[in-house]
Amino acid sequence: MRDRFVSTLMSLAAKDSSVHLVTGDLGFGVLKPYWERFPDQFTNAGIAEQNMTSFAAGMALEGKTVFTYSIGNFPTIRALEQIRNDCAYHEANVKIVCVGGGFVYGSLGMSHHATEDLAIMRGLPNVTVMAPSDPSQAQLATEAIYAHPGTCYLRLGRGGEPELNCPSEGFQIGRAMPVFDGNDAALLFTGAIGDEVLEARRLLAAEGVSVAVVSFPTVKPIDADAIADLATRFGVLVTVEEHNVVGGFGGSVAEVLSELPNPRARLVRIGLDDRYSSIVGSQKYLRDVYGMSARKIAARVREVANA
Repeated sequence: MRDRFVSTLMSLAAKDSSVHLVTGDLGFGVLKPYWERFPDQFTNAGIAEQNMTSFAAGMALEGKTVFTYSIGNFPTIRALEQIRNDCAYHEANVKIVCVGGGFVYGSLGMSHHATEDLAIMRGLPNVTVMAPSDPSQAQLATEAIYAHPGTCYLRLGRGGEPELNCPSEGFQIGRAMPVFDGNDAALLFTGAIGDEVLEARRLLAAEGVSVAVVSFPTVKPIDADAIADLATRFGVLVTVEEHNVVGGFGGSVAEVLSELPNPRARLVRIGLDDRYSSIVGSQKYLRDVYGMSARKIAARVREVANA
């Protein structure tokens, strides 16, 4: 995803000199082509994410479209006050990019796990929150936030994520993207956990369980119309996110469901169960430990679909 983001940003910078990228002293392996081609549209702010964010806000208020770039929690939680006061409050044209959502940096411990970011960022007024699921969606989301005025958050994986071949026609901020139809339940997901979701669907199909799959590349504004439609078609909706279940994507879906008239679908949320990971390991390992692997997603769907 990060390579596709950089190549897309380079295409945007080539046609718009107001595009400016600010990094927090990392990403050099993938950012080098950008800064070599656009040295006047690039700044290394150093390991100072709060300064980076205020700097970006100032540039944005002077007419620039500024992308800040760092890993995990660093461009979000570490710089939260600056995002709130300097960017969101002023509706500044700052695009905050996190590389390494969820457990991407699992072996580095909880300080590098981004498992509260969606909840925190969607709680800020005037902030659009996007979590694409594969490189193609990362490209579309980058183009979308570039064109969208105001402060945006783009949550990416790291690199090597497979193409999920999610539909791309009609991609826009705030729109869910149906991937597969089904009969017994609906799997709703956001972010790079999509590979596990699609494998879970395959495992369930082999057992005769038919599940719909819907990608939500936008967490805020959530596609309330799509959720309402799904709630009328299915008895069970299952949300999957590589994130805390409190306040994130599942929480956003729950808010929509809570205001629908009865009857409405039952909601089951799969994610990190309101805790920090006290263990370290690869992303795949931690997903399995905390119930987000394909086999554990399938087991949970099997359980609720038969309830």
